[in-house]
Formats: sequence, structure tokens, C-alpha cells
Amino acid sequence: MKKARNDSSLTPVADRVQLDEEVLRAAAGSKYPPEQIRAAAELLAKGEGKFPPGRRKIPPSLVTLVQRERLLQAMLKAVSELGYTEFTVNDLMARAGVTQRMYYIHFQGKDECFLAAVDGVAARVRTRAEAAVKQAGSSWRDRLRAALGEVLRFSVEETDSARALFVAARSAQCAVSHHDKLLADFAKCIHTWVVEDLGEGPDAAAAIGVVGGLEAMLYAKLQSGETGDLTSYLPKLMYFAVLVYEGHMSAATEASNGR
Repeated sequence: MKKARNDSSLTPVADRVQLDEEVLRAAAGSKYPPEQIRAAAELLAKGEGKFPPGRRKIPPSLVTLVQRERLLQAMLKAVSELGYTEFTVNDLMARAGVTQRMYYIHFQGKDECFLAAVDGVAARVRTRAEAAVKQAGSSWRDRLRAALGEVLRFSVEETDSARALFVAARSAQCAVSHHDKLLADFAKCIHTWVVEDLGEGPDAAAAIGVVGGLEAMLYAKLQSGETGDLTSYLPKLMYFAVLVYEGHMSAATEASNGR
């Protein structure tokens, strides 16, 4: 949700982003052993989000990765609080706790940093949704319910990230194609699930409509800051999807079972 900027000299300094062990594991993948990730997280906790001065028992490359991830998380926070067109590199550096020199070591400009942040969020959403689908039943409804539920939970748990992906990236010219590809890929998955379960049925445009409904709801809720009840919209979203493919009676049953 975009907030009005206050240029008063009494405006408090923006809160610095804090990277915990889970975030660092996601950023590092399998590049570093767990004990090094844990050591980095502990150092950051002691230094209020920054590595304290002195010798460190972690490799320099991990320090560099942490600095980059801090900038990406700061980007998500700045975009969520100020909006993409309003925030500046100074806003980003204040939230990341880095110097201008450090910022330009990692990114050449605002667009490059934003795209990296958006792509990282999209990857996390994909990973969570795919894992949920693997644990779901084999029917297209089970798969879709699992995927939609995970997207809604992600938006509640990582609201800044969700705002960047579903609100800011929708209008930022540099990121529109990245945003649209994520939605198109999700629509292809839905169409594939339906064909495997029901046969041909409606064409691929139906899945695009289902995804469009989800995205429109997310956009409205994230833009207004009303994210606390997002998961309660799952039965309504499933009603709409089942209505498209199986008609009103099946859709009503699906929505009733989901309450």
C-alpha cells in the first residue's frame, strides 16, 4: 500500500531490514553449508541487521550475497511503503543500511534492483505453490485449491513481497513482462490440470480468466492494505474456477465444502 511521503525533518529514519536464517537459506540455496548460514544470521542479529566490525568466520562471498539480499529485501520494503514511482535509491539505502558505493557494486540502477527483487519473489511463490500441489490430490480441483491457498498464505505472510509482485510490478514498465509471464505460466498449469482430469473442455482462455480473477482480487486487497482475511477468499475463488469448468451445481458444492 502506497503511503504519502513526509518531507519534514522530523520524519523518523526508516526501519532497517532484518535478514533471518530462513531468508538467508532461501537466498543462498545449496551454495553454503547450514552452519555458515546460521553464523551469518547470528552476526546480523548482533549487529542490528549489519555485520559488526572485526573478523568473521564466514567466506567473503557469503558476505557479498548477504549484502545483495539486504538490498533486495530493502527494495521490497521501500516499494511496499512508498510505491515504485515515489521511492528513491536513498530510501532503499536507508532501509538496507548500506552506502551508495555498496549499492552500485551490486546494481546499476533502480530498475535492475527492482527486477531482481521481483524475480526472487516470483521464484519463492512458484516454489511454495509447486510444493503444495505435490502434496495435494490428483484432481484438478485439489491441485488448484492447493496452489491458490499457498499464494494467499504467501501474500499474508510476506505482504511487502506480494505488493511488489502483484501491485508494483503490474504497472512498473520494467517489470510488466515478468509479472505477465508468472500469470501466464500459472494459467498454463491450470489448463494442463483440467485437461488431464476432465478431458479437453474449455480452451486455454478459461484458465487465463481464472488467473485474472485471482490477480484482480489480490491487487485490490494488497493495494488497500486489507490482507488479514485473504485466505478466507479461497472458497470464492474456487467457486469461480469450478463454475467455469463444471457449472453452477459443482461450483456451489465446492464453495460449500471449502467453508
